[in-house]
Amino acid sequence: MEVAANCSLRVKRPLLDPRFEGYKLSLEPLPCYQLELDAAVAEVKLRDDQYTLEHMHAFGMYNYLHCDSWYQDSVYYIDSLGRIMNLTVMLDTALGKPREVFRLPTDLTAYDNRLSASVHFTSPTWVTLSDGTGRLYLIGTGERGNSASEKWEIMFNEELGEPFIIIHSISLLKAGEHSIATLLLRIEREELDMKGSGFYVSLEWVTVSQKNKDSKKYDIVRRDLLRGKSVPHYAAIETDGNGLMIVSYKAFTFVGKDLEENKDEIMSEKIKEPLYYWQQTEDDLTVTIPLPGNSTKEDIQVQFLPDHINVVVKGQGILDGNLYSSVDHESSTWIIKENNSLEISLIKKNEGLTWPELIVGDKQGQMLRDSAQCAAIAERLMHLTSEELNPNPDKEKPPCNAQELEECDIFFEESSSLCRFDGRTLKTTHVVSLGSNQYLFSVVVDPKEMPCFCLRHDVDGLLWQPRSSQQEDMWEHIATFNALGYVQASKRDKKFFACAPNYSYAALCECLRRVFIYRQPTPMSTVLYNRKEGRQVGQVAKQQVASLETNDPILGFQATNERLFVLTTKNIFLIKINTEN
Repeated sequence: MEVAANCSLRVKRPLLDPRFEGYKLSLEPLPCYQLELDAAVAEVKLRDDQYTLEHMHAFGMYNYLHCDSWYQDSVYYIDSLGRIMNLTVMLDTALGKPREVFRLPTDLTAYDNRLSASVHFTSPTWVTLSDGTGRLYLIGTGERGNSASEKWEIMFNEELGEPFIIIHSISLLKAGEHSIATLLLRIEREELDMKGSGFYVSLEWVTVSQKNKDSKKYDIVRRDLLRGKSVPHYAAIETDGNGLMIVSYKAFTFVGKDLEENKDEIMSEKIKEPLYYWQQTEDDLTVTIPLPGNSTKEDIQVQFLPDHINVVVKGQGILDGNLYSSVDHESSTWIIKENNSLEISLIKKNEGLTWPELIVGDKQGQMLRDSAQCAAIAERLMHLTSEELNPNPDKEKPPCNAQELEECDIFFEESSSLCRFDGRTLKTTHVVSLGSNQYLFSVVVDPKEMPCFCLRHDVDGLLWQPRSSQQEDMWEHIATFNALGYVQASKRDKKFFACAPNYSYAALCECLRRVFIYRQPTPMSTVLYNRKEGRQVGQVAKQQVASLETNDPILGFQATNERLFVLTTKNIFLIKINTEN
């Protein structure tokens, strides 16, 4: 069995600024322009049966504004009339109305269980589109930057089952064969999950190919499915189509093409009941084994030895193995209870010894503890705890005082991991444990490369560019947003995060109205001195705040090098960031 390589992310020290002093609040006004939409954004609100945190992550916090990273300052949204609307900005003072580039063929209002329509800009001439009902479209657009050659034409469309949203897509040309690989996300009900949320997350990797270049016909040539229990923070297909990268806090695994055939087997394995239950006191142990219906004493054989037990029911071995410690086998007994279960009493030879397991190495049973036992264990551990924050301050290394931690230093999520899957073998090849490196956001810096992701390292936000061709150093640290991990954690109402592709600034928006911009340090035009150290400050980082003139919730947020685009139900706002041009 192949074992995935455990990797780590290598931070480039020259990209860190240990002397960064913080952001200076700038009251310099930012030019803001507002456009009214002809029709409202096609917002799909969560239904009553979409109540989990995963539904909120995937669909409740969905970004309805899509950026075409192949063309500068070009954004898209889908309105309630089923139209894909485009706004391309050349000059802020001469803004045109958003224009319709495509209309969905289906009437979406007829579907009760649909998701948000989603779109991804695969290449300069291709777009993948989902109408939110479970149908996938591949659209040839021509050169989108040139309205003369731009014509959106459906090249492929097919019903793929349950509704999904598109996360990522790539265009491939290998040996003259053109194909498009798309990553689709669903949250599906797991009927047999008794203890969890009742849902699981699926990522489907669908490859559509034009096998004959003389024919325009595209067909699905491959469908692979991954399953997990959390919505991935980041998921993208490698540019050569040979692999997949996922950042998530619960692992994903490929389930293979025969999912439907072995689904029942998988689920029954998941919810398999323990073979036996056992509990203990200081003097004895009680083992309970559920019996098949109509079992009698003649069907049961129990053999007690000082260090071994063997239980056979109706000719089938149920329990057989070495006990954790010795028992008084002559005093041990068994009876059949009224609820059709076998109850075995074992008398400990070493009174007071707590057994961590009944049979050495056996995982088929479940230990039960009563409240009295838990209280006794807690009392025995009492000497390791204290009600005082620092009971012994004279020690060289006093314990951490929780009150010294600020709220934004605390991570509630369990540790995330970054995994790379091989597209051919469907095995995990690389794993990076992210620990407390909280995921912040992703951004397309170069559309020819995979999207980058930003992680919190200490107080900073570090931007990582995946490079699948570099097997030894697959993730490159390309930029640092100073103190961004710290400042974003203090924003309780944050909804969307973004940054400029040239790293000149990062921005986040709240659910309503406010947008915060954090500019990278830039040289000062005037002389500035640090009061404490008396040294001259050569550059300064600015924080700016923009407040939108609307009470409508923010539905979409995108950043380019020049502008921030903010989408509400009825308006698009443009915030001019680079005012020097």
